[in-house]
Amino acid sequence: KDANAALLSNFEVYQLLTDLKQQRKESGKNKQSSGQQNLNTIMYETLKYISKTPCRYQSPETVRDFLTTMKGHKLTK
Repeated sequence: KDANAALLSNFEVYQLLTDLKQQRKESGKNKQSSGQQNLNTIMYETLKYISKTPCRYQSPETVRDFLTTMKGHKLTK
């Protein structure tokens, strides 16, 4: 499948951002460019917003079960 055509669920975005945050914390890099600081701000604000939604309590299994259940309805994007 075309990787550029995929849609991400809120759960996947939440998972990605928390993983990136953990990696940055472990790497401990202090010196950042202006572009990197902007990216950090976007990541922070997105994570702050999305942490208040139910996706925070989901798991890969529940998302997979939901998609399997909905597949029979033949919904479009």
